[in-house]
Amino acid sequence: MQNPTKKKVLILCTGNSCRSQMAEGVTRHFYSATHEVESAGTHPSYVNPHAITVLKEIGIDISNHRSKSVNEFYNDHFDYMITVCTDADRNCPTFPGIAKRIHWEFNDPFKSQGNHDDILDQFRVVRDTIIEKFKADWIKTLV
Repeated sequence: MQNPTKKKVLILCTGNSCRSQMAEGVTRHFYSATHEVESAGTHPSYVNPHAITVLKEIGIDISNHRSKSVNEFYNDHFDYMITVCTDADRNCPTFPGIAKRIHWEFNDPFKSQGNHDDILDQFRVVRDTIIEKFKADWIKTLV
């Protein structure tokens, strides 16, 4: 049941594997007192273990998250929907319960290449970019 004093936010990506999962974890960490947050994908897959690892490094645990379909939320009301990849922005179905739609693009760490440490470093860059964007623009946009 939605808390009427909190804004409700849906963060959307294609696979609901990396970017949207990290953004959900970060958003819940910083804004759980004022916002209810969910994430979903247009083509959900699994929560990427690298996303779990790099968030755990900074004290955010998303190990219990699951990849969810955007269809699970179709009939829900959201104050904001934030797309974090171009594909989701272009291919998201129209939601009757979305008050405001926002697009914040982030690089896809799923496409990272190299050895294990190189891949984790690329996930860290995306994690830090998400944190910076959500902390800098959250107050200006989602109040």
